[in-house]
Amino acid sequence: MQFYSALRPDFPVNEGISIMNPYRDSETFLLASRFYEKFYSDKKPRAFLFGINPGRHGAGVTGVPFTDPIRLAGECGIANDLKKKGELSSEFIYTMIGAYGGVEAFYERYFFTAMSPLGFVRQGKNLNYYDDKELSRAVEPFVLQCIRRQLETIPTYPTCYCLGEGANYAWFRRFNEKHGFFREIVPLPHPRWVMQYRRKRIGEFVELYLSRLRACEG
Repeated sequence: MQFYSALRPDFPVNEGISIMNPYRDSETFLLASRFYEKFYSDKKPRAFLFGINPGRHGAGVTGVPFTDPIRLAGECGIANDLKKKGELSSEFIYTMIGAYGGVEAFYERYFFTAMSPLGFVRQGKNLNYYDDKELSRAVEPFVLQCIRRQLETIPTYPTCYCLGEGANYAWFRRFNEKHGFFREIVPLPHPRWVMQYRRKRIGEFVELYLSRLRACEG
């Protein structure tokens, strides 16, 4: 939470792009604090799972990656007064977590983060950091700083996971080759892609997640 409270975007963005920092909201910061106190108050290593950047209806309001207000309350047991609006990626992730064995078992082993813990909005819609070339270049020093700080805080393994098998994975792979954070990056289909384009096959993709996660568990 010290890391989140100290986030300061020191990079330029083009006109029309705004930076979303959910941790500047006192309610969001409190809810995120309760989540991390509940599931991460220990020194156990976690495998990192990197998403893209926070969206407006998930981490953008709860401060917890891939966790909307519904799952924060119902699955994680953290009551909140936020509008109970669901988010597609969160729905898939918590279906997968349930199949894994539940939140306690999953969060004891894994840690969700994002390439950028700050989100981006353009014309009222979520913007992925890699969808704007100038933003992608500008955000790189910030991403480097954020990953270093998180790795100092939470011990991890040589293998991490990337949510997104396309642009997010390609960007992260090049970035990791330059800085050498991880020995291996295992790509996973992005939850939102699954829910938008392969929703009838959710069970298949849940099994894919579980097989790739468990293949690296020692």
